[in-house]
Parts: sequence; C-alpha cells; structure tokens
Amino acid sequence: MNQTEPTLPAPLPPLPIDLGAIFAGHAERIARIEALRPGNQDRLFDGLIAAGITHVTVTFDGTGDSGQIDSIAAWSSDKPVDFPAVEIPYVALTWDTPEVEMRSLSLEDVVEKLAYDFLDDTHDGWETNDRAYGEFCFDARARCIHIEFNERSLSSERFPQEF
Repeated sequence: MNQTEPTLPAPLPPLPIDLGAIFAGHAERIARIEALRPGNQDRLFDGLIAAGITHVTVTFDGTGDSGQIDSIAAWSSDKPVDFPAVEIPYVALTWDTPEVEMRSLSLEDVVEKLAYDFLDDTHDGWETNDRAYGEFCFDARARCIHIEFNERSLSSERFPQEF
C-alpha cells in the first residue's frame, strides 16, 4: 500500500528568535547579581565580626559528576567555634521575578551561597568530571575572600601497544 496523501499537518513556521536580546538580558541579569554581591559580603563580614569569628574555611570538591561543599568551619583566631544562631539580610534575584528578593539567612548559609557563587564565577565546570577541589578562606578581619584550588587531570584514554 502506497500512501500518496500526507497524514500529518504541515509544521508551523519557525518563530523568529532574537539571540542578541537573549544574550543582552542574560548579561543584564549577571550585572545585577554582581552588583548585589558587595552588599551581601559586607553584611556577612559585619555579622562574622559581631559574632567574634575571625575567619571561615570552606572546603569543596568537584568529585564525579557533581560537586559539593564538603565543610564549612568557623574560627576565632586559631580555635574552632560554632556559628551563632543569628540571621542576616541576604539579597538575591530569583528566576521567576526581576525584583530583588530580601531573605534572612544564617551566617553559615550566606557563606555557603557566596562560596557556590564564587566557584561558578572563578572556575566554571569545577563540579563536573573530577575537575577541581580546594578551599576558601572568608577572612573577616581583612574583609576579603581567598580561594585556593587544584585541578585534577584525569584521562580516560588508553593507548596499549601490542607486539
């Protein structure tokens, strides 16, 4: 049996897509997020100093097919301390609305959020394919954040020679 008449309707014509507008919108969103970060850092450092925390260390590991933060530790000089049960304001953009959203998060949660943001900014792809591991130091006294990371170099290729 030969079918001579089409049974499916013709597809709709492609919609015009303005990639320039999409990229411009993305760049604007990134710029807005980056503009919020210094205020979040200042509130974090103020909260850490008020709590008597001199610095916080954050270790991370991009193991396997997903990366994670392994530990977050607070320090007062050379002694480990617990994070106090206080919350500070944290501002962010959400995907579903263009307005800035104010949240109240614990000091530890703000450290974690900023660490993930900085990892994405400084080492795109850190979390995949065993790519990077390392440590952050949130230095409240100096009001700065240091990162040290190492890249793994793994090869899945094998070139056997047989004679």
